[in-house]
Amino acid sequence: MRELPQTLQSVVEQLAGLPGLGPKSALRVALTLLKWPKERTSELGRGIFELRDKLCLCRSCAGIADQDPCAICSDPARAAEQLCLVAEWDSMLLMEQSGGYRGKYLVLGGLLSPLDGIKPETLEIARLRERLAENHVRELILALGTTLESESTGSYIKNFVERDYPGVQVTRLAQGIPLGTDLKFIDKETLRQSITYRQTL
Repeated sequence: MRELPQTLQSVVEQLAGLPGLGPKSALRVALTLLKWPKERTSELGRGIFELRDKLCLCRSCAGIADQDPCAICSDPARAAEQLCLVAEWDSMLLMEQSGGYRGKYLVLGGLLSPLDGIKPETLEIARLRERLAENHVRELILALGTTLESESTGSYIKNFVERDYPGVQVTRLAQGIPLGTDLKFIDKETLRQSITYRQTL
């Protein structure tokens, strides 16, 4: 196969470093960009540059924002006594899109995974402690998922919150059977969680 021109090769290599893009997909993307009008590629370039130039991390929730504090943290209508802990910013977006939560957030920045070098000091545990020390939070909602890492992270947080912040109730999102699903199609772990976290009617 003939070698790519150096400029194209450089773009392909950078694109291939993105999640979900291998060398072939990266080449297709780069060739698509070459077909775009110059104004459109320039606009994309400016947009990528402004991602780093104009966005920041909110000092309160550690979420991505274009102002500090972010719109959610600075909204007086939000319930300060509820704090929803999410692993990553996209989980916060999903919670917001659901429209059912009107409290505040904190983005943990990942989940505990000692084998991958992710320890408590790697995450936003210090920021969480600061928020809890302000004595506004009465309920800490763990919205971390159901993986082994999320379970161990949730257990770690629950233990120190119950020990150091006795006025804070730790809850988790209900887990179980999705709406419209027949019981016979549910995996054993989901069924176990459904029974464990069953609700009163």
